[in-house]
Amino acid sequence: MKHVVVIHLGEGEAVQAVSCLGQAITLRRVGCGGDPERARALIARFDGQADAISLDGLPARLRLGSAAAVHAVGASLASAAAGTPVVDGGGVRDGFERWGVKLADQAQPGLFAEKHILMVPGVNHVGLAQALSKHSPAIRFADPVVYFALPDFPGVGARQTLEQAARPTLERLKEFPFRRLTPQPNGRDPAHQPVPRAATPFQWADVLTGDIGAIRRYAPDRLDHKTVVVEWAGDEDLADLQRRGVGIVVTLMPALAGDDDLGRWPAAVVEGLLVALRAHKDLPLTEDTYLDLMADLEWRPAIRYLRPEEQGINRFAFVIHPLNVGFIHKHKLFRWTKYLPDDWVEAVAAYLPAMYLSRITGAQSPATGQKVEGVLISLGATPRQMMKRGERFTYERLNQAARMAERRGARIMGLGAFTSVVGDAGITVAHEADIAITSGNSLTVAATLEAAKQAVLKMGATDLTRGKVMVVGATGSIGSVCARLLAQAIYDVVLVSIEPDRLIELKRRIQAETPGARVTIALRADEFLRDCDLIVTATSAFGQRVIDISQCKPGAVICDVARPPDINDAEAALRPDVLVIESGEVLIPGDIDFGYDIGLPPKTAYACLAETCLLAMEGRFEDYTLGRNIEMERVKEIYKLFKKHGFQLAGLRSPGGRFITDDDIAAKRALAERYRQDPARFAEARAQAADRLAQMPRMSKGVAASDDERRTWAWLGLAGLGLLGGWWLLRRRAKP
Repeated sequence: MKHVVVIHLGEGEAVQAVSCLGQAITLRRVGCGGDPERARALIARFDGQADAISLDGLPARLRLGSAAAVHAVGASLASAAAGTPVVDGGGVRDGFERWGVKLADQAQPGLFAEKHILMVPGVNHVGLAQALSKHSPAIRFADPVVYFALPDFPGVGARQTLEQAARPTLERLKEFPFRRLTPQPNGRDPAHQPVPRAATPFQWADVLTGDIGAIRRYAPDRLDHKTVVVEWAGDEDLADLQRRGVGIVVTLMPALAGDDDLGRWPAAVVEGLLVALRAHKDLPLTEDTYLDLMADLEWRPAIRYLRPEEQGINRFAFVIHPLNVGFIHKHKLFRWTKYLPDDWVEAVAAYLPAMYLSRITGAQSPATGQKVEGVLISLGATPRQMMKRGERFTYERLNQAARMAERRGARIMGLGAFTSVVGDAGITVAHEADIAITSGNSLTVAATLEAAKQAVLKMGATDLTRGKVMVVGATGSIGSVCARLLAQAIYDVVLVSIEPDRLIELKRRIQAETPGARVTIALRADEFLRDCDLIVTATSAFGQRVIDISQCKPGAVICDVARPPDINDAEAALRPDVLVIESGEVLIPGDIDFGYDIGLPPKTAYACLAETCLLAMEGRFEDYTLGRNIEMERVKEIYKLFKKHGFQLAGLRSPGGRFITDDDIAAKRALAERYRQDPARFAEARAQAADRLAQMPRMSKGVAASDDERRTWAWLGLAGLGLLGGWWLLRRRAKP
């Protein structure tokens, strides 16, 4: 039987049988108390008696980034044996750490993505740092803080770059005694209690990685929800980390046969085992030899959830933005802006970076039990500001949001309101982001059509196939697929858009898909409003009147899909016989809490947000609805998932946000019927509505056709708010 001796920094001696690569091995662990001379004596004692001697915590060489240094005492120990190979883990550590990070990310996608990572320490974990740098640029090294108790001032400690810290750190560490070089947890080293270390770097980090002893010895007492990534850990380590609130522990070294999946052995032990198991004793201890042995191992890094309530939760993110300047005034951080001119508040707010708003909790599928949580992120720009600036302006802020979403564990991000309209409707964002992206427009279409169907039926229609429907903004991403699907149910369709070439293309497509459909195209809606039973508006128009509601037929239904809406509540009130509804909002199953007022009743979500949540619930972490050509099959598929997971359409709502009751519907139906029976009375009502409408400013998206820009105030205010905004950004970036 093979025999491996492990000399470690503790005390005592223990022997146990282990199994690796199908072979039994006697593993003898002997403590030297951190004394090099005792270690040297133990090496002499077992030289020639063991197949390998492992030095755990007594390294011969120190590496940090591209810098390296020889630890004189450690190097002398490594060469003290005449016949038995002496190893310290450096031959296999980098390989296992690189491999382990890759496998852990495959098993738990997004585990390291965009996280704040603190190396505790970085010394002799070069492979780990290199592997993690592929997942996040936010890596700091706590070596000066851990080893020298430096304060967390800018330019020193964990804030230093690797190159700044490496060489001076190694020059001092190569003289360190082993107990300081490889810190042990408090309980294992009662004679050497730690000097408190700066807590800020640890609080900054999402992931603590390096040595389990250093993390336990020098990290603050509370490590709530953090992830710890180390070579190995034992039951005592897990219990301590769980007490401190750690969420996940990942061990990167392979477990031995008979163990559970947890990596319980340091790299020095694993290297000693591999040395002992070489096919021939004369094989050199090179990277090639180790790689060949590592390839035969069947292993995976262990991922332990120490907070069981967080295990198995699928996470998503959703991006919103202020629909008008009033939303900025309502935010608790920006309430003071209501005392400033709106136009420059709106202009400056557009430059704010993506901001975390809240955590969405409580969503759960009644069909599968899958729990889902979300992150709500906001941009600062209103739709008008997005349209005024180049596409790149919004793309850059969405990329910030995507990185923020990944850091918080989301694997798919939805684009709300105008973020799904700008540019190519999500395609560029999806290409540039590592996280999956959806505009949410597939479920928006499905919910809109379902809401429109309910509304038309409530208003008394008995045969939808004999009606007439108009789609305003028909060549847009939502409008075009709505028109195609509506044509399959209501064969008489009017398509309205300001893009004549795309109108012709859409008409031909509908006629090819739905033979017998009667399709009319127009650049303006006015001429055809009097004949339409259902009007769907889905435009991106600003500062203009999308439709003249005074011209609608009695009992017509208008479904406003646009966000912000095309029709305001004042316009809707001009025709009390016409039912104006916002597009279908959705009730997400579970005790949903958005943690923020998104402008809807409690537990009610926009359909685009609901699609993102639904995809996370189904485990579909993929780019789903992108671009301006929404696939009808996607709309049908998402509606099936909608039904499967118990999502429901919320009640119909008016443009002012009020739920429409059955009594409201009954009053509208009765008035519409009176108008049908009395054409003269209807003509008078329509004329009065037209007169009142003419007195209202032309607007859509809450923006009038002309504004008083108050330019003098704007420039003065812009300078002042710019200074405040710059101060705010500096403070934000200065935070750990």
